[in-house]
Parts: sequence; C-alpha cells; structure tokens
Amino acid sequence: MIKVRNFIINRLKAFKYAAKGFWILITTENSIIAQIIIALIMTIIGFIMHLSATEWMFQTLAIGLILVAESLNTGIEKMADFVHPDYHEKIGFIKDISAGAAFFAAIIAIIIGLFIYIPKFI
Repeated sequence: MIKVRNFIINRLKAFKYAAKGFWILITTENSIIAQIIIALIMTIIGFIMHLSATEWMFQTLAIGLILVAESLNTGIEKMADFVHPDYHEKIGFIKDISAGAAFFAAIIAIIIGLFIYIPKFI
C-alpha cells in the first residue's frame, strides 16, 4: 500500500514540475510564444476552411511537433548556456544542431500544412 501511495505522490510531483515548465515556456520564451501565436492563427484558419477530422488531426500533430521541438531546443540551449556561459565552438555546434531539429520539425509542419491547404485553394 505504501508503494502505491508513494507512486501516486511521485506522479503528482512530476505533474507539478511539468506544469511549472510548461508555464515557464509559454510565459517567458519568445520562440514558444511566437509558435503559439502561429498555432492560434492556424487554428482560426482551420475553422474558416472547415477542416475535416483527419485534417484537424494532422494539423494538431504538426503544431504539437513544433511546440515539442522548440521546447526541447530551448532546454538544450539553456543547459548549454549554463554549462558554458562564454562562447565555445563546441557549445555553438550543439546549439546549432538543437535549432536544426526545431527547423526540421518546422519543415515537416509546413509540408503537412501544404497537403491540407493547397487542395482547399485549388
């Protein structure tokens, strides 16, 4: 019984830390705020264009992909800056790779958006 209680308490603590990180991201990180604004715009456009359930699924997945990639990029950049606050070539390389992953996610999201929206304009 104690193991179950500890498990539940630990999960609640983990949820609290995750919610705190989420709040920090959406209130302090300009890249995340910009992506949320774009996500809101695309959601409005989705309602205007009457997306199907499948299109909504793919658009939501693309938005989520971007937000996750940007969040992980931010975390990696913060960690790199903490470990080595001064400019260092290897830290710059790591940060570039991290930003490249977010860029890769953005390219995939744009391709998904093109699949959804181009047929609606043709």
